[in-house]
Amino acid sequence: MAQIFIDTASVEEIREAASWGVLDGVTTNPTLMMRAGAADLKANTLKIVEIVQGPVSAEVLSTNAAGMVEEARDILSWSEHVYVKIPTTVEGLKAMKEIASWPNGRINATLIFSPTQAYLVARAGASFASIFVGRMDDAGLDGMEVVRQTREIFDNYGFDCQVLAASIRHNGHVLDSLLAGADILTVPFTVLQKMIYSPFTDVGVERFLADWEKVAGKE
Repeated sequence: MAQIFIDTASVEEIREAASWGVLDGVTTNPTLMMRAGAADLKANTLKIVEIVQGPVSAEVLSTNAAGMVEEARDILSWSEHVYVKIPTTVEGLKAMKEIASWPNGRINATLIFSPTQAYLVARAGASFASIFVGRMDDAGLDGMEVVRQTREIFDNYGFDCQVLAASIRHNGHVLDSLLAGADILTVPFTVLQKMIYSPFTDVGVERFLADWEKVAGKE
């Protein structure tokens, strides 16, 4: 069963999504933290962990392996639920290999745009391979094909790394990710809202209630 993560740093959105009973985790990044007005990365991450009690990803800011490793050591000490987001670069691969050797080396390899990148992060020991579907679509590429190909590669070689469909923009991305066999979908709160909404459902509920009132009025 595919897991649903919400891609936000807003505690209010996360609390509401968690109340639905279908939220498995959260992904954040420095941009989302800034939008949420969260200057204290650790404090806000721990607030999110308290609500979700599932995987919560927090991203490093360093661009070199040594800096990423140093940041990861701190980030991963915050909670057993926290994963460190590492960019899929040469320096990122070096950092992932080191971090993956730790007992608490939980890695979300981020900014993946090709199946070969996904293959390499799986080889390096990443827990999640985050494929940025929407950003590829924006550039005229087929982001969902990368999800499908990555799924096939991971299945071929028995990687434990999970395929995470990220940068999801709409319900079409959600459906295609599920059909492609993604292990995890991380969606903005607005997309999560659209996943449950249908005007036909609202009309159906209204008709049921109207019919019930007619029947009840006769008793």
